[in-house]
Amino acid sequence: MTVGRSLFGAIDEALAAGRPVALVTIVRAQGSTPQRVGARMLVFEDGTVLGTIGGGCYEQDAAGKARLALSTGRTSLVRYDLNDDFAEERGLVCGGQMDVFIDPLLPTPRVYVLGAGHVGRHVAALASLVGFAVTVVDDRASFADPAHFPADVHVQVAEIPDWLASANVSVRDYLVVVTRGHREDLATLREAVRRQAAYVGLIGSRAKVARLYDMLEAEGVDRTSLEAVHSPIGLDIGAVTPQEIAVSIVAELVAHRRGRIAEPHAGAPLRWTPPR
Repeated sequence: MTVGRSLFGAIDEALAAGRPVALVTIVRAQGSTPQRVGARMLVFEDGTVLGTIGGGCYEQDAAGKARLALSTGRTSLVRYDLNDDFAEERGLVCGGQMDVFIDPLLPTPRVYVLGAGHVGRHVAALASLVGFAVTVVDDRASFADPAHFPADVHVQVAEIPDWLASANVSVRDYLVVVTRGHREDLATLREAVRRQAAYVGLIGSRAKVARLYDMLEAEGVDRTSLEAVHSPIGLDIGAVTPQEIAVSIVAELVAHRRGRIAEPHAGAPLRWTPPR
């Protein structure tokens, strides 16, 4: 029981820190196996292992499959026959069969909405509704007012580029750039493309986006990092109002989260530049 509590406590700590972890559990065991049903281990992205399902090379094999599951997000059921060539080649003395279930546990993806204007406000509310952990940042206290947002949305009053430069942005996080103007977009995008986020999206027309890219490239920003930005942001659903644009943006976030969008799309530009 102590081992179980320590494992599940480690899961809670890892997910709270934004670290994914795979739970590997023996769900069926027959014959002479080194561990019985219910034995568990945790596998982290860096290969660290906590707990055991019996040791040996099959545990190493399961750990490798667990790390793969962390990259794909997919569960798997693996059967090990300890009487077969796998066991013989590796010198295992036990026999029997066991099934191991590998369950990747991923932290709630975080969305940073950079700009608390009309579009940002609706993006934050919708993103929270569909299961993202949302933080909104704006330098205007009257806009970055917690009263304007759902209770589970975290709100920060800060200069967005400065805040972003020191933020703990992970490779699973989403950055949505919807500031109040071109100058703010430029400064925010300059910092955003330096972070290793899963997704960076920028609102605006193609003409505006092209100007910003040219300006940043003239500063020495790598063009490849700019081409990875999703802009114009959002799926092309013909959105016009701030609410509709927020729907298009959050729909793209969900599509990216579910593996339906891997690269920036080539959607049509917004026909209207909305109030921020």
